[in-house]
Parts: sequence; structure tokens; C-alpha cells
Amino acid sequence: MRSSCPTSLKIFLKSIRKGRVQNIDQCLCRDYNISCHLGRRTFGNDLYEGSRAKLIDKDNKPKWEPSKLELVKEEIVDQYFENVNDDEWECLRFPDRSNSQIVSRL
Repeated sequence: MRSSCPTSLKIFLKSIRKGRVQNIDQCLCRDYNISCHLGRRTFGNDLYEGSRAKLIDKDNKPKWEPSKLELVKEEIVDQYFENVNDDEWECLRFPDRSNSQIVSRL
């Protein structure tokens, strides 16, 4: 864990804590939001920096920003849990599946 991205560690911990009181749909939507922010580089470049260090250059020396766990502000972590601010982006949605629909198929 010492070599892991400090921001990702804090995001992961918060996600686990939130997931304890959420259903599976809420957890998947939350994880989708986080992964969209990571992939879009909304708040940082750490996903690409880690990929560069491990897969491309193979130097295993990522330059995390911020570089230490104690430097990661809670406000930054919280942003990853918000919806993406883009008119073309859509929240993850699941079809309504009530128990009666499932039982009728059996």
C-alpha cells in the first residue's frame, strides 16, 4: 500500500465506508462515477501516471499528486463521488426489476 496512489487509497476507503449502507445499484452507480472521473482526468492524472509507470515505461516510479496520504484533502476525495459535469454524460441507471417480474419468469 505504500507504493499506491494516495488519492486512490482515500477514495477506496471512503467508497467502502459508503458501500456498507448502500444497495448494489447505489454501489455500482458510485463506482461508475468514480471511474468516469478517473478516466476523464477530472481532478487529477494519477490513473494515467500509474499506468505509465507500471505498463508503459515500466520504471515503477509513479509521481503521484499529491505525493503523500496526509496531503490529500477531503474536498478532493469528495469530488470523485459527485456526478460528472457534462451535458453528454449520463448517470448509470438500471431497469426496474421488481420481485414479481422475477417470480413470473420462474
